[in-house]
Amino acid sequence: MRKQNSKVVLITGASSGIGFDAAQTLARQGHKVYAAARRVELMEPLKSEGVKVLRMDVTERQSMEEGVKAVLDMEGRIDVLVNNAGYGYFGAVENVSMEEARRQVEVNVFGLAALCKLVLPVMRNQGGGRIINTSSIAGKMVLPFGAWYHVTKYSVEALSDALRMEMKPFGVDVVMIEPGGIKTDWGIIAAKHLAESSKGTAYEKEALNEAALMHKGYSGNYLSKPRVVTRAISRAVNSRCPRARYRIGTGSSLLVFMHTVLPTRWWDAMMRGMIKIKL
Repeated sequence: MRKQNSKVVLITGASSGIGFDAAQTLARQGHKVYAAARRVELMEPLKSEGVKVLRMDVTERQSMEEGVKAVLDMEGRIDVLVNNAGYGYFGAVENVSMEEARRQVEVNVFGLAALCKLVLPVMRNQGGGRIINTSSIAGKMVLPFGAWYHVTKYSVEALSDALRMEMKPFGVDVVMIEPGGIKTDWGIIAAKHLAESSKGTAYEKEALNEAALMHKGYSGNYLSKPRVVTRAISRAVNSRCPRARYRIGTGSSLLVFMHTVLPTRWWDAMMRGMIKIKL
């Protein structure tokens, strides 16, 4: 990449998986990348790529303010914010504690929104910028036992759509990455949470069926590799006119299409059949 095309990029959730890979890829393209996460030690290998690492917890206002300030002190601008931090905790609505539900919303929605609010004045004053929010097809369709995770991703979709329209006059693009099935540890962890939250409850049998399906799917070779998400983030960063949405990964377009065209009760029946729920 030519030097004049280099952008200052701040990416959250960069200690592992897609965030780590995206930070590394963008740095190799010539961008000035600041990788942020709670566990700074896990990002040490990125330093050899020229990436600067920051400790940031998206549930702590002060750490976000300090992280943004550090980038501005070093570079004087932020061209791209990639909101990648997030996690999923599955369980029946009745079983997931309100404390856990609030934490998931705090990380996946309010943390994302707070960081947007910190960089928006910067981007507006510098005459442009780009915000890339990692959403999911989970913001377009719903699976049983995933209510709170879906709540967060539907929220990211709504927030991003509104923000895109609001920031258009200021030259700030807002882009969503909507992965489908991606082979990462996310699904293994979510399956474990589902099994744990359902043990000894009225939902145990069906929840364990879904957890087993998730574990099998994320352990096999059917799902897309994480690189497809990194490529989408790269396109969103580098394109002169990025798309509003990059929907990628196994089953993403098909599932969203089916959820859109099928009558609601047909979709419900299909999902219940998938996890062998007997009414």
